[in-house]
Amino acid sequence: MRYQSYFNTAIRIIQLYDGSIPLSHFLKQYFSEHKKHGSKDRKIITNICYHFYRLGKAFINENIEEKLKIAIFVCANNLTEWSFLYKDEWLKSGSPLLQQRIAFIQQLFPEFSLRDIFPFAEELSENLDATAFETSFFIQPDVFLRIRPNSNNEATQKLNTHNIAFNYVDENCIAVNSSTKIDLVIDLDKEAVVQDYSSQQIRFFLAPINSELLNRKSNIITRTSVWDCCAGSGGKSILAYDELQNIDLTVSDVRASIIQNLKQRFAKAGIKNHKALVTDISNSKFKIQNSNFDIIICDAPCTGSGTWSRTPEQLYFFQPQKINDYALLQQKIVSNAIPFLNENGYFLYITCSVFKKENELIADFIKQQFHLELIKMELLKGYHKKADTMFAALFKKAV
Repeated sequence: MRYQSYFNTAIRIIQLYDGSIPLSHFLKQYFSEHKKHGSKDRKIITNICYHFYRLGKAFINENIEEKLKIAIFVCANNLTEWSFLYKDEWLKSGSPLLQQRIAFIQQLFPEFSLRDIFPFAEELSENLDATAFETSFFIQPDVFLRIRPNSNNEATQKLNTHNIAFNYVDENCIAVNSSTKIDLVIDLDKEAVVQDYSSQQIRFFLAPINSELLNRKSNIITRTSVWDCCAGSGGKSILAYDELQNIDLTVSDVRASIIQNLKQRFAKAGIKNHKALVTDISNSKFKIQNSNFDIIICDAPCTGSGTWSRTPEQLYFFQPQKINDYALLQQKIVSNAIPFLNENGYFLYITCSVFKKENELIADFIKQQFHLELIKMELLKGYHKKADTMFAALFKKAV
């Protein structure tokens, strides 16, 4: 039976996988070594492997087979092909409604609670709906596109031409299914940027900066100096370029490969004038050419806990002491970056974490240690939109 074979293969993969590399990379390696699996086979096996890790820390006393069986029941939209795994009472309770499937598992396993999936409630940021957040792990997030200025009609026409279903989430943000091969349709980074919905909301933090700086420099022909100090893949830099327009952009990251990829991405995005350097901002002896900046964007390294519904294996292998490790790293980075802020300049702190030690407590640290004025702070909740959850805090340096 083919689906029994899929189930057995997933068990082998889960037994082999130790979390040291992303699950997507491990699966790619596994399938390259086991070429008997066709594209459909790989897709099904991949899906149920991810289902397993979506249960997070729950059912730790169950064996892999039983936990995978529970995971498929909760996460799969259709149990027809998996009916051989279940007794009649399971199949009768296989509702298309996620909440009903969860309720059945809770009835069958009275010791199970949603809190078991993500057992770090005491560490969560303020105003987060823990139940909704925990439930979101059972659902594969969408892929979100930010349509770049003047490309809306062109991008959506291409999607319609290729019969790709999409939804407008807001004015320039559209969502497509995670399995969509969007790079074969859209000229990415030129016409649209793959960027999570919550990450796109950073534009609302940039808008007041832009207005204030334009008023301040209305009679001066000059560029706003922006430093994306933990640039990563460059999504926030491209957003800043689109929102602020007339900027003098500097980007940095500790990884040389990231900077090289970022340069290629900027070329596609039409960002020609920028400075890029490889440097470790957490080291107080790091070097940077510019003296000061009008805006510093610090999308800090973090646990990534707000994105774990995309990479649930990270939740499965997560150890809570890492929260403190990242919080200390974030303190070092902001402490080394903020001195390069101009008077009346803006410091934008961002994480994709849901932990208060990485979020509100770092914001408190910034206020106390550097006496910056907090302009706006928000937990950007994505769990109701099949999106990530992020945190952002905007500060201003007073004269």
